[in-house]
Amino acid sequence: MSHQEIARPATAKRSSALKGTARMPGDKSISHRSFMFGGLASGETRITGLLEGEDVLRTGEAMKAMGARIEKHGDEWIIQGTGNGCLLEPRAPLDFGNAGTGSRLTMGLVGTYDMETTFIGDASLSKRPMARVLDPLREMGVQVLKSAPGDRMPLTLRGPRQAAPITYRVPMASAQVKSAVLLAGLNTPGVTTVIEAVITRDHTEKMLQGFGANLEVETDADGVRHIRIEGQGKLSGQTIAVPGDPSSAAFPLVAALLVPGSDILIENVLMNPTRTGLITTLLEMGAEIELLNQRNAGGEDVADLRVRSSELKGVTVPAERAPSMIDEYPVLAVAAAFAEGETLMQGLDELRVKESDRLAAVARGLETNGVDCSEGHDWLSVRGRPDGKGLGGGTVATHLDHRIAMSFLVMGFAAEKPVTVDDQSMIATSFPEFMGLMAELGAEID
Repeated sequence: MSHQEIARPATAKRSSALKGTARMPGDKSISHRSFMFGGLASGETRITGLLEGEDVLRTGEAMKAMGARIEKHGDEWIIQGTGNGCLLEPRAPLDFGNAGTGSRLTMGLVGTYDMETTFIGDASLSKRPMARVLDPLREMGVQVLKSAPGDRMPLTLRGPRQAAPITYRVPMASAQVKSAVLLAGLNTPGVTTVIEAVITRDHTEKMLQGFGANLEVETDADGVRHIRIEGQGKLSGQTIAVPGDPSSAAFPLVAALLVPGSDILIENVLMNPTRTGLITTLLEMGAEIELLNQRNAGGEDVADLRVRSSELKGVTVPAERAPSMIDEYPVLAVAAAFAEGETLMQGLDELRVKESDRLAAVARGLETNGVDCSEGHDWLSVRGRPDGKGLGGGTVATHLDHRIAMSFLVMGFAAEKPVTVDDQSMIATSFPEFMGLMAELGAEID
């Protein structure tokens, strides 16, 4: 589906109690990496639970364009990989649509190959800054032959005959930048080191080790992580069961907290500690969230979440928690709109460079729907109305951002007046089942 098509608005209305069980689609971060590492590894990789959203499927198409064989049989994806160091030069530009993760990680993966690769994306992705990934790649010998102003797409990379390993201190808390450098290191002789002052989601490190990469992580006395990967090693195909996406679970979770009388079970949610900042924050706010059936699946912590409607209180969310919940701030802001008192969210500068300027989009959406809020360069303050009186009634500009669309539809389930989003079509990039799943739980949405 092209995002150039006519927008499809959606409206959410005050709903009666949400009930039932929801199973989350596969985690988006792990799904992207499953296609990439499976496509690169020698032998066969089998994946169940993959998120079949547009963003992830674009990554799959990119790997196919560089020589991997990827097919779906029933509920399982089967990949025959090329072998590390054996990707082929794609014959056409790699079109990543709206996929920031897929495009940035793939730039790292292919940048150190002695070939030319062109990256294109939709209007939203073409506005997003790529310099944060391209700067370390340049240090390794990668040339950016062409790019739109500001190192944006469309852009063309030319790899060196032999890349140079680097030691790179990531200047911002970004799993995408960390991962891109580590993936560039896979095809680079010697040891590439990434230094990370603030821990971000660690799926790349865990999964590369699972595929057989010679990768080690050392945390120094100051809590700074040093991640070293030895290049040009062998990766071997694996069997992967992708756990449910906590960023997708955030939407039914917050909806159940806000809609009076709700009691739902969300199954199979990834509980990796680098991803659970939202749950930590909601528990501090007084949310009734119970972790059931806690277990380990494929090297990751997983649990089922029982969520019941709760009276929330405002809190201060510290800046250091941002990396573990960066995608969940829009829906947290919606929860804060119904909490007693003020919620202050700090350290949000990374939201300025997401699918949209997510911080501005959230603030405008809240204001449009009667919420008292203030916005700074890297913070957002929301003063809540626990009864939802006077809230809603507005139409939110989504800016082609799936998380803005879903967050404000959640708001509509609890607000006094309906909430409309100007377009629902891009929700398919990460959570194609969202509309149907919410309706099955009893939410009023059309």
